[in-house]
Amino acid sequence: MKLKIVLAGLSAVVLSGCMNGPDSQGWRSSQKDAFLKILETDKYMSLCNQKPLYAEVKSSQNSVLMTQLLVKYANNLANGCIDIASFKASQKAKKSKEIETHYGMVIQKVNRANIEAKLKAGVTIEEILKPYVPQVSEFDALIEHYHALAQDQNVSQRVLRKVRLNIERVKLLPQNLGTNYLLVNIPEMKVRLFEHGEKKIEFRTVVGKPNLQTPVFSARLQYVMVNPQWNVPDSIARKSIIPRYLRGGEGYLAAKGMEIHRSYDLSSPKVNGANVDWSKYPKDKKGYVPYKFIQKPSLKNGLGRVKFMFPNHFAVYMHDTQAKSLFKRQSRCYSHGCIRLEKPVTLLHYVTKHYSNETIESITKRYNSRKSYMLRIRKPLLVHVVYLTAYVDTDGKLRLFNDVYGFDKSQKLTF
Repeated sequence: MKLKIVLAGLSAVVLSGCMNGPDSQGWRSSQKDAFLKILETDKYMSLCNQKPLYAEVKSSQNSVLMTQLLVKYANNLANGCIDIASFKASQKAKKSKEIETHYGMVIQKVNRANIEAKLKAGVTIEEILKPYVPQVSEFDALIEHYHALAQDQNVSQRVLRKVRLNIERVKLLPQNLGTNYLLVNIPEMKVRLFEHGEKKIEFRTVVGKPNLQTPVFSARLQYVMVNPQWNVPDSIARKSIIPRYLRGGEGYLAAKGMEIHRSYDLSSPKVNGANVDWSKYPKDKKGYVPYKFIQKPSLKNGLGRVKFMFPNHFAVYMHDTQAKSLFKRQSRCYSHGCIRLEKPVTLLHYVTKHYSNETIESITKRYNSRKSYMLRIRKPLLVHVVYLTAYVDTDGKLRLFNDVYGFDKSQKLTF
């Protein structure tokens, strides 16, 4: 009798092991159930172009196909479902038309062998997918609104596609925006400062013209120039400053508080523009100009009184402006690519107090002196310049914006 009981117990253990242990592909029944549950609601909006494969997996629960789908789902989650090849082609076409444009995308490597190893080790599906899930609150918020809109028969397919496209854009942002960061949303023409998920500052911006687009990228704020000089880029010098100088001469330079030098150093020898053959630098051409136009720090300076620097390949930064009236307009695409700030002093004071070793009193003295001063940033503060035509603010409301650079049209979904 005792022998029968022992044998029965062993048999139960063996059967239990067969039922809950991994199959030949490493899948356990609990992992299959969990993955199918994720797929049923498309929790991470990453089925995209894999719905035919999902239909096969759902009906057969074939482990080989399930592994294949898991890898593809992780890749769609990590790198989005935008047809990147066609988008790059459209960007190339824009550049051939002399449109300055850049759209940075963070592409992650999804390692199949690593996923399979975790699967066989018994790691949960949620943990396997976790490295690819955007740690950005906007991701979950947009998904929630998309599901709600999809249930509303009065919502157009155009709106649904717009929200869905922005879910895919969030996937292409840095996986983690950081604890503290500035978010510049180009279509909305606003900047926000977040700390630990809480919005501290928000105000309007002016962004680049449609042919001189503010680039989509991320960088780290490193310093702030108080009372900056404006080093006129060669491209702007060719298109705008040199033609105006040829019409107005030294009087134009004096009125603008400008000087010509051999470098962007005000202490370097000045150049007499009358002795330069400016016909070598026509406005319809590109290229290096050996003579540098510098606008000295003053109340007339095109950068205003403050410039926030996060060094990048595009020579783009945030700055004050003389054209304050532009902030009253609904559409504000007027810059050469840089980001003009509605409330630069508000941001200066906040950054001084929380991210530098100086006080607001000391920086105010620097500001009032009208002499250039570099305020160094001592704590990490990232700057993310993004392009979101659908955005869920901290009040939980979904807001939709105009496609000012045409990316809604040029970014095609893969499904």
